Amino acid sequence: MNEKLGLPVGTTLDRFIMRKQEDFPFATGELSQLLRDIALAAKIVNREINRAGLLDVTGAYGQQNVQGEDQQKLDVIANIRFIRALRNGGEVCSIISEEEDEVIQTGNTRGKYIVAIDPLDGSSNIDVNVSIGTIFSIYRRISDQGGDGTMEDCLQSGTRQVAAGYVIYGSSTMLVYTTGAGVNGFTYDPTLGEFFLSHPNMCTPKTGKIYSINEGTYNSFPEGVKQYVQYCKENEYSARYIGSLVGDFHRNLIKGGIYIYPATAKAPNGKLRLMYECNALAFIAEQAGGKATNGSQRIMELVPTELHERCPLFIGSPEMVDKAEEFLKVELAVS
Repeated sequence: MNEKLGLPVGTTLDRFIMRKQEDFPFATGELSQLLRDIALAAKIVNREINRAGLLDVTGAYGQQNVQGEDQQKLDVIANIRFIRALRNGGEVCSIISEEEDEVIQTGNTRGKYIVAIDPLDGSSNIDVNVSIGTIFSIYRRISDQGGDGTMEDCLQSGTRQVAAGYVIYGSSTMLVYTTGAGVNGFTYDPTLGEFFLSHPNMCTPKTGKIYSINEGTYNSFPEGVKQYVQYCKENEYSARYIGSLVGDFHRNLIKGGIYIYPATAKAPNGKLRLMYECNALAFIAEQAGGKATNGSQRIMELVPTELHERCPLFIGSPEMVDKAEEFLKVELAVS
């Protein structure tokens, strides 16, 4: 009887991280603390988002970021919150952010890690209460400790990620992450101020019936992408695209589907950023049994040459990504 009155609330993120750390006998705790720092910042950003309409922090900030995009007020707030949490945590020597032109040196010269972050993805949806998110990648520094992180530390391929994840702020707030041993999702309980394990060992279906692409730019798609979209229509797939990468990816990860942001006439290298978006989600997708390519090459094998490098992205259920690549290969063979 007493057991029914006091049902367990579940496994907290902190407890889960601690247990996983015990699986690695040589772990020293820095990565675990870094993940906790990210979770703390996510809680703060979640609070700001939930109060946005009341505190006049929606709308444009009046400046553009390095991408030439208009910054929203919450973009700036999220950037400040995550940088502050990572700097104060002490485990990170350098941060690269989608919202910043240059590498951010934290002053933690003994820090072992580099973080690449998109503090608030989907900012065009902020004012209309559509899901938005945070995307992050964690790398070990290559340079010796005792100084600032270097450009070589920051420009590592996705295969060298030690952890990656995203936070989705939607009908509920979730943190999903991997350290290379599967993918786990945690849902935030605001009454307790804790993330609880809600989606253990997440696996994406091998195929699905959802395709996510901005068909408004259809006329500028490569011919292979046009043909794949037509294939999806002929097979009565559902088109689902909300313009928030985290939201679209999260749905497809759970239900099965493919997200595509191809090269276009306006954006010949694609629009998404390799370091802040593509690498992290590719790591998660692969750990969940999915696939991520730029149409011909595995995303995580791409070698970045600049901080804000862009690339096309085909990501999701492996059979759907393979099929899309088939159409692209046919186009290349014809041309």
